[in-house]
Amino acid sequence: MEEAANLLDKQLATDISKMTLEDAVSLARAFSHYLNFMGIAETHHRVRKARHDENLSRSCDDTFNKLIQTGVSPEELYDTFCKQEVEIVLTAHPTQINRRTLQYKHVRIAHLLEYNDRPDLSHEDKEMLIEDLVREVTALWQTDELRRYKPTPVDEARAGLHIVEQSLWKAVPHYLRRVSNVLKKHTGKPLPLTCTPIKFGSWMGGDRDGNPNVTAKVTRDVSLLSQWMAIDLYIREVDNLKFELSINRCSDTLAKLAQEILLQESESEDLHSEKWNSSINQTLLKHQNQHISALPAQLPAGAYLPACTECSDGGSEYPVVKVPGNINRQNDKKSPVQLSLSLPKTEDGGSLASPTSQSSVTGSQKLNRSSSSQHPAQRKLFVESQIGRSNFQKLLEPSLHQRPGFTPYRVFLGNVKDKLLKTQRRLELQLEDLPSEHDPREYYETTEQLLEPLTLCYESLHSCGSGILADGRLADLIRRVATFGMVLMKLDLRQEASRHSETLDAVSKYLDMGLYTEWDEEKKLEFFTRELKGKRPLIPLSIEVTSDVKEVLDTFRVAAELGSDSFGAYVISMASNASDVLAVELLQKDARLSVSGELGRPCPGGTLRVVPLFETVKDLRAAGSVIRKLLSIDWYREHIIKNHNGHQEVMVGYSDSGKDAGRFTAAWELYKAQEDVVAACKEYGIKVTLFHGRGGSIGRGGGPTYLAIQSQPPGSVMGTLRSTEQGEMVQAKFGLPQTAVRQLEIYTTAVLLATMNPPLPPREEKWRHVMEEISKASCNYYRSTVYENPDFLGYFQEATPQAELGFLNIGSRPTRRKASTGIGHLRAIPWLFAWTQTRFVLPAWLGVGSGLKDACDKGYQEDLKAMYKEWPFFQSTIDLIEMVVAKADIPIAKHYEEMLVSESRRALGSQLRSELQTTEKFVLIVSGHEKLSDNNRSLRRLIENRLPYLNPLNLLQVEILQRLRHDDDNHKLRDALLITINGIAAGMRNTG
Repeated sequence: MEEAANLLDKQLATDISKMTLEDAVSLARAFSHYLNFMGIAETHHRVRKARHDENLSRSCDDTFNKLIQTGVSPEELYDTFCKQEVEIVLTAHPTQINRRTLQYKHVRIAHLLEYNDRPDLSHEDKEMLIEDLVREVTALWQTDELRRYKPTPVDEARAGLHIVEQSLWKAVPHYLRRVSNVLKKHTGKPLPLTCTPIKFGSWMGGDRDGNPNVTAKVTRDVSLLSQWMAIDLYIREVDNLKFELSINRCSDTLAKLAQEILLQESESEDLHSEKWNSSINQTLLKHQNQHISALPAQLPAGAYLPACTECSDGGSEYPVVKVPGNINRQNDKKSPVQLSLSLPKTEDGGSLASPTSQSSVTGSQKLNRSSSSQHPAQRKLFVESQIGRSNFQKLLEPSLHQRPGFTPYRVFLGNVKDKLLKTQRRLELQLEDLPSEHDPREYYETTEQLLEPLTLCYESLHSCGSGILADGRLADLIRRVATFGMVLMKLDLRQEASRHSETLDAVSKYLDMGLYTEWDEEKKLEFFTRELKGKRPLIPLSIEVTSDVKEVLDTFRVAAELGSDSFGAYVISMASNASDVLAVELLQKDARLSVSGELGRPCPGGTLRVVPLFETVKDLRAAGSVIRKLLSIDWYREHIIKNHNGHQEVMVGYSDSGKDAGRFTAAWELYKAQEDVVAACKEYGIKVTLFHGRGGSIGRGGGPTYLAIQSQPPGSVMGTLRSTEQGEMVQAKFGLPQTAVRQLEIYTTAVLLATMNPPLPPREEKWRHVMEEISKASCNYYRSTVYENPDFLGYFQEATPQAELGFLNIGSRPTRRKASTGIGHLRAIPWLFAWTQTRFVLPAWLGVGSGLKDACDKGYQEDLKAMYKEWPFFQSTIDLIEMVVAKADIPIAKHYEEMLVSESRRALGSQLRSELQTTEKFVLIVSGHEKLSDNNRSLRRLIENRLPYLNPLNLLQVEILQRLRHDDDNHKLRDALLITINGIAAGMRNTG
């Protein structure tokens, strides 16, 4: 059977080698689109299946029921769940291969598939649906699937905001309603209205580690843009509420406030009327204040839909959102831009107009902005030009005798909208770098300020017997505000530790203190402790520094100006010492003192959480010691208790540790590091939150979310967790409201179970010894192959499309941290991406076979089988390796070698394939499975279904690589190669 398959593959390769370039491109495009369609159909099937499954595993209902059956009391379940804090951090890691234009079209196809499931469709409806599908496929075929330009960090941030607007905005209230109902079913109490078990963060526009394109200005603009978008979404929801809450029964408190608002408006109109003294001007003012009139001037988009349908509506509207600002400005080019957050793009820069598009900027706003700064004669001319428009507007409004009486909720919410519009306008001025007044009474600056009037409406409705109304759209909005706050997603800042050392070098040299980097660790800690207790800035305003140092200082100034209300954590990449953390604490303290002095008032919010990121094996092994050293410093420990609620956050990196020592060793070192960090914090009475920097692929710590959380060390998930979701996984998990709801539920239940029923530790100490033996042998084999074999780098460059990946334009950051051709400075993503393309997936399994074989040879085979059955961590590690080995394809990888690799290096390829076969053999011995993916037949079926389309794409890629390496300036060949890369990524369901 295998011989016949090999013969067919050889014949296919021969046929492909005779293809013209045009035919090759057409074949690559067709198969790539087909594999994307297959992924859409599979996702749709999973959603449909889950919808009709009353006993869905890992759902809140299923998990709550199991916990209560194991003896957990309803009170304990309720209290633990309500205190749970999970944050999903979306990152801009360059693994999303599809253009946003294609992503939009894929979403529309998914909606059409969902619509097709409706049982009430007539034959005519079905035919129309098929026509719509044909249109979408035709549009896809005629669209350029390649990015022609690299995205900017702002482009990446907009993509993240699009996920919130089109999916998470709908999914979150649906998910929280579901949780509340299930919690009430099992404990008798619903979820508190402002309780948020899950929140969202972002690195898009804040992750500057190795990315010079993320500047202080970019970070500031992205943060302001996120705030602007939050306000815009709230304005839309308030419009919907104004339409819905047409009732006149309310509490005395709300009635009094509504009357005061009307009185203030009346006085304001009289005052302006005296100034303008014109009937035309009175008409103009009427429209200027229309946003707080008793009746909305027009029906809000989606107001005719009940709130419960938001998670499953077609989502076919793409309103245009216009932001006057300079967020895309490069090199200080001052030009206003139009930002479309949810409009399908014609090209990566342009937007399609829609007849149903609405701008969130109302006519009254435009009027305000145009008239406020004009000369009186110009203003008169402007007013006269609006007369026809104003008269036409009258035709759309009910006549005076048809208008309802006093509607307090509409008046009150109109005032909320007015304040939101002013807040939005202020953000626009800030984005334009224009001065704006700081009057806290005119704006919403905090989540609590916006929650206050909404909660008042909620309580008023309940007090008047209209609780059913309160618990609908209004409750959804309150939950959105509690979850997304004023920024949608708080932005983390990330920078490499060496950049802070370079900055402190410049400061210490300027102050005649010597060079900071030449001090030993104890001298650094003594210096930081002394300076952090002081109340004066350290860095003089007159200091002259290099552009790199200035960029670091400017970033801390932005953090001080916007504060912890806008930003989340400050993550230090490649952290290795306690001084790395204190350096950031000092730099942000210094910036806050300087900015506060310039503003004449305290900086907004508090200091950012400083989070060390331990990535390499060496740093992971020292993580516990670093945290102990930090917490032993009185100032730091008191700072954590006072400013961060007694919580120390520590991040562990999966990508670089895997590239450094191999997947198995990285997994074991990460496990031990987490244990040590938890123990260190416990010694000092400090709570710990672990932040997991996981990628999408297994080689970078990816894999099923539930499995990953359930296999963490006991005590490492105590109701809190932060985890990254990167690149293509963001779209796959959260791109549709239905899949997003399911993912949020999985995160919730996995963390709850890990908290209340922690995973088992190793049953006996011997198991730890076995792990050390496997890890040592595995790491030795991995490092001797990757870093010590002189042929490996050349083999890697020849056998994979690694050098050509840069033409994909899928991310704003460079593929290497430093200008070097070695593996060490290559980022983990292109390292994984290149091997995934050849179907070898080498980083995820290299060394594992040698490690397991060594343990079995030493007589630990039965122990390994027992470890697999009884230790969740070991079982999940083996299962993930088995999953990736099942995806690997030796004949395809061998074909890449035979056609592309120099003959002198092919012996290495034979050695690598032998290691893969060894890994497969011993993984099956340990797991007890007869064949790969024996315990995951759905995965095996998915792989088998893809092979008829995936194999030809790989053979085609090899042929194109051969031609391109003899004609590297041929842009058509390069395009053909990039299309095959897209298709293989779609077929493998991940990139890097």
